[in-house]
Amino acid sequence: MGEHRVVVIGAGISGIGAAIALRRRGITDFVVLEKAESLGGTWRANTYPGCACDVPSLLYSYSFARNRDWSRLFAGQREIRDYIEHTADAQGVTSHVRFGVEVLRADWDDADARWTITTTAGTVRAHFLVAAAGPWNEPLVPEIPGLSQFPGEVFHSARWNHDYDLRGKRVAVVGTGASAVQFVPKIAPDVARLHLYQRTAQWVLPKPDRHLSATERRLLARLPGARRLVETIEYGLMEALGLGFRHPWIMRRLQWIGRAQLRAQVRDPRLRRALTPDYTLGCKRLLMSNTYYPALTRPDVEVHPAAVQEIRGSTVIARDGSETEVDAIVFGTGFHILDMPIAGRVFDGQGRSLDEHWQGSPRAYLGSSVAGFPNAFVLLGPSLGTGHTSAFLILEAQLDHVVTAIDTALRHGWRTLEVRREAQDAFDDEVQAALPGTVYNSGGCRSYFFDVNGRNSFNWPWSSAALRRRVSAFDPDVYAVTRDDERVPAG
Repeated sequence: MGEHRVVVIGAGISGIGAAIALRRRGITDFVVLEKAESLGGTWRANTYPGCACDVPSLLYSYSFARNRDWSRLFAGQREIRDYIEHTADAQGVTSHVRFGVEVLRADWDDADARWTITTTAGTVRAHFLVAAAGPWNEPLVPEIPGLSQFPGEVFHSARWNHDYDLRGKRVAVVGTGASAVQFVPKIAPDVARLHLYQRTAQWVLPKPDRHLSATERRLLARLPGARRLVETIEYGLMEALGLGFRHPWIMRRLQWIGRAQLRAQVRDPRLRRALTPDYTLGCKRLLMSNTYYPALTRPDVEVHPAAVQEIRGSTVIARDGSETEVDAIVFGTGFHILDMPIAGRVFDGQGRSLDEHWQGSPRAYLGSSVAGFPNAFVLLGPSLGTGHTSAFLILEAQLDHVVTAIDTALRHGWRTLEVRREAQDAFDDEVQAALPGTVYNSGGCRSYFFDVNGRNSFNWPWSSAALRRRVSAFDPDVYAVTRDDERVPAG
């Protein structure tokens, strides 16, 4: 497969964004490796009924390629995927993508100062490596005793089996996260019986979503000032919510909204108690839906406020002792967010993987570069997650940093560029010192924000404005480069 200046892994919003940013900087000798046969990343993989974004549409696009014709206030999966594909074509980067090529491993060669990427289609070498597989890539299916012997249909929401007809079936839904909140109301009217297994009750807020009229769409498309005004208002509201994540007392005040919706939509006191969270709003990912609670009140839906303990034949056994026979099991249990599979496939010059470096707790300077891995960057990496910001905002800040670093190295003829470990450690210490005051750490719950070591390796503890300012800046003083085999400061 030859050699390129840059190899990008993944063709979701991160990989396509990286490709566009490289081209805009004049770097055209790159390739994007995508294991699937089409673009879109998580918006290609997740096709479950009701799949949609929980960030306002006007904020969910590249700033340099705004979609001016969203059909809803919160766009659906198909529309977002169409936008990604159209943008990639319009920006001239689709031709750089190699589809059906899965990266098996990437090895850094100290002697040649190159990455050797082994794929299902052969080997490619690169000066720089950009891992853009993202944290919402690999579905997480819990290890449940007896699951492999279940005689019925089993699938994860991110691998929805559209060939299997759920109509008239007894269905167990395991998990009550963002995907379940969306697909449960869609499938509940069709199945014979739906059993929802809820390990932890979720805060579910009203979703201010609706179709945009033809007139509204024309106005937003043709009047840039009107569009910017709406964007500014939406961004301001999201940032106001973000203030609550950093000051939990605000979130505790806002919980009345979730309680009011629960009280209005669920009349049964017993069910309402089961659906009432016992932690602060925002401690887990915020969920929004106008139809989730009504779906759970249907006579053919039963909520089990307990995790699944075992599968015995066709019977699902919960930890509360209940036993239920079902025809199908659908998992809405999220993804390998902090134990990303790509980390087990990228190796340093001594043959140690990112996984081995991290030991279960991912760390990266500004969520973007890892000490010990020269000429490599990760997009949407650790310590960059927020509860209110568009992924595009985070991504573009990173791309400013990453592409500037690559461009600077190429222009100066640097052989290698590697973040200093002391800079990475200082950033990580700063993040960990700030997190205890946020709702993520002090809200009284256990979420996917925490890794296997009990450490929050996911969240950014400051404002999105601070994120944009700090992450976008490439500071050569925190990097070291090699010139003529001599390691010297970049600055």
